[in-house]
Amino acid sequence: MGNTTRLGRFALLDRLAIMLSGLCVVHCLASAVLVAMLSTVGGMLGNPIFHEVGLTLAIGLGGIALVRGVMHHGYLMPLAMGSLGLGIMMGALSLPHDGGHAEALWTVIGVGILAFGHDLNRRAEN
Repeated sequence: MGNTTRLGRFALLDRLAIMLSGLCVVHCLASAVLVAMLSTVGGMLGNPIFHEVGLTLAIGLGGIALVRGVMHHGYLMPLAMGSLGLGIMMGALSLPHDGGHAEALWTVIGVGILAFGHDLNRRAEN
């Protein structure tokens, strides 16, 4: 029974990471729409600090959840997928933050791949 409780806590980290990834997608899409519609609000949400803080959270939570998963179930694919997603997200930060769509597009792609890695991790634990 103790093992089931431990698995539940581990799966919770992946669920939280997937939720964070979803919030990131919503933020990126909402920012693009708001920048197009309201430059004042878009300027606030488009601030690079949001992306830097979000990426820091994604790396921290992703690192804990994905590495812990590999240590628990031994499958490397979730870690590989999650790392690819994080790498794409980090690469997106290097793109110009000028209201263009390239940064948002690559961030959304990276977030989707990262969420897929967390989902693989969650499934491998069950």
